[in-house]
Amino acid sequence: MTPLAVLSTGMVTGVGWSTEASCAAIRVGITGSVETRFMYDGEFIQGGSVPFETPYRGRRKLIEMAAPAIEEALAPLIAERYAVERVPLLLCLSEPDRPGRFAELDQTLLRDIAERIERRFHPQSAVIAEGRIGGVKALMHARQIMDRDSQIQRLLVCGVDTLLVTASLNHYYEQRRLLTADNSDGFIPGEAAAAVLLGPAVDSSAPQMQCLGLGYGAEPATVDSEEPLRADGIVQAINAALAESGQTLADLDYRITDLSGEQYGFKEATLGLDRLLRDRTELFDIWHPADCIGEVGAAIVPCVLAVSLAAVQKGYAPGPGVLCHFAADGSERAAMVLRYESGRAA
Repeated sequence: MTPLAVLSTGMVTGVGWSTEASCAAIRVGITGSVETRFMYDGEFIQGGSVPFETPYRGRRKLIEMAAPAIEEALAPLIAERYAVERVPLLLCLSEPDRPGRFAELDQTLLRDIAERIERRFHPQSAVIAEGRIGGVKALMHARQIMDRDSQIQRLLVCGVDTLLVTASLNHYYEQRRLLTADNSDGFIPGEAAAAVLLGPAVDSSAPQMQCLGLGYGAEPATVDSEEPLRADGIVQAINAALAESGQTLADLDYRITDLSGEQYGFKEATLGLDRLLRDRTELFDIWHPADCIGEVGAAIVPCVLAVSLAAVQKGYAPGPGVLCHFAADGSERAAMVLRYESGRAA
């Protein structure tokens, strides 16, 4: 399959209303956590909420987060007078069975977002409701669409999600997965939207961030399992992504992940790297944007793509090669290998 290139991005997070603002805040470690209206055992929990002037609720909040992120990512196409109706939109949403999920998202949200920004997208637009790994599934689907239809040269992936919903928070609180004064082994719930404009990666004199490999795995020892954790799923996913990319870990410079504060995730990531790393390396840094924006569910993969692109464009990335990996609450694991090609002289 033809590798993809990340052409532009858009973000709306608790720390910024654009990619530039969000990535600048993430770079310096600014947290968007604020005291929310949700209280447990007499304590208002912290959350990475997007600061709307109007206090939106429900599915309207998802629309109002996704719209500016998509418009930001589309801005280069609009400037080129490229017909947006030729661009499929792959919309990444939370898993259908997550407690607190708003009704009929799969059937209506994509349409409602298009109406909100007054755009029409290509008929091959689709919803991918797979939570944190949904963005990687969307990249795979994007490659398949472009391989099938040579007329499609641009494609948009957008992830939007919020965990700041009463039923969702009740569920995670009961599982002791929220960060509170009495539980340090938990995450800060957040909300965000991020969008990435994709095109086929081609030989070019222009710099471009390329997605060279995708991989998937299955982990039997999930976060709520009693099985011993060996990180089999992450190892499978990373090995598959490396094999497809033609890269090794030695070719890559750092990692960006969906880790959001729970010990389980850090243990899994550490075990996975220990099992894969063959050559001694002084530093293989790991970035986790959720430290700043909170746990943002289905928005995390586009957020990671935006962070990786901003890091190389602004010159603070450790190098051009990036390993990204993600874990669902269930058994599914996913990974992708990115490389920034600086271009060649004309």
